[in-house]
Amino acid sequence: MGIELMTDQLLRVENLHARYGESKVLHGLSFSVDRGEVVTLLGRNGAGKTSTLRALMGILPTRDGSILFDGKEIIGLPSNRIARLGMGYVPEERGIFGSLTVAENLVLPPVVRSGAMSLDEIYTLFPNIKERSKSRGTHLSGGEQQMLAMARILRTGAHFLLLDEPTEGLAPIIVHAIADVIKALKARGATILLVEQNFRFASTVADRHYVVEDGRIIDQLANDEIKMNPEKIESYLGIEVEHRRKEASHG
Repeated sequence: MGIELMTDQLLRVENLHARYGESKVLHGLSFSVDRGEVVTLLGRNGAGKTSTLRALMGILPTRDGSILFDGKEIIGLPSNRIARLGMGYVPEERGIFGSLTVAENLVLPPVVRSGAMSLDEIYTLFPNIKERSKSRGTHLSGGEQQMLAMARILRTGAHFLLLDEPTEGLAPIIVHAIADVIKALKARGATILLVEQNFRFASTVADRHYVVEDGRIIDQLANDEIKMNPEKIESYLGIEVEHRRKEASHG
C-alpha cells in the first residue's frame, strides 16, 4: 500500500470512541476521506453509521481518538464552530420547519463561510425546490423535503456534506434525482460522506465504501469491487439486502 498524502485528506478519523450515556457506540473507529470524494458508510441498523456522523458534527460527545478536519483537530468543538469550518450535516429526519415555506427554510440558516451557493445556484441544482418555493414544509413530499434539507446546507457554505440515509423511503425516480444531485455536487468539488443501506444506490455515486459493524470499520471496498462482487457486500448486510431485493421485485 502506498503512502497517503495528508494534503489530499480532508477528513482523518483515528481510534474514535463515543457513547450514548452508558452505552458505547463507537469502538476505535478509524477511516479517512479525500478531498472531492464521495465515500459511503455501509452497515446494518445499529452498526454505528449515524453515530459516526453525529460524532463528526459534534452532536455526539466523543471521548478518545482524533478527528482531523482540513488539518484541524475538531474533537471537543461545538457544532456551530465545526459548521463554520465547512462541515454540514443532513440528518435522516431532515429537520424541515413545517410552518415555514421552502424559501423561508432556505434562508433560515446563516451563511457561515465563503463559497456558499446562491439561491439562484440552488434553484438550478434543485428545480423542484424552485417550483415549490412558496409551499410550506408540511405540504412537501418526502423527496422534496430531502432535496430542501440538502439545499439548505449548501447555502451555508458547507463543502463537506454528511448525508444520513438520503434515499430512505423514497420512490425510485426521486432516488435517481438525488444521485444526479450528488454527482453534480462532486463535479463542483464537494466532498460527501454518505450513510446508506441501499448499496446499489451507493455504488452509482460513491468512489469507496467502508463497512461499519459494532462501531468499527471492518472493511474498505473500492466501488469497482462492489460492482464486480456484490455478494461480498451482501454477506455483510445480510437480511437487509434481501429486503431491498424484495422491494425491487415489487417496484
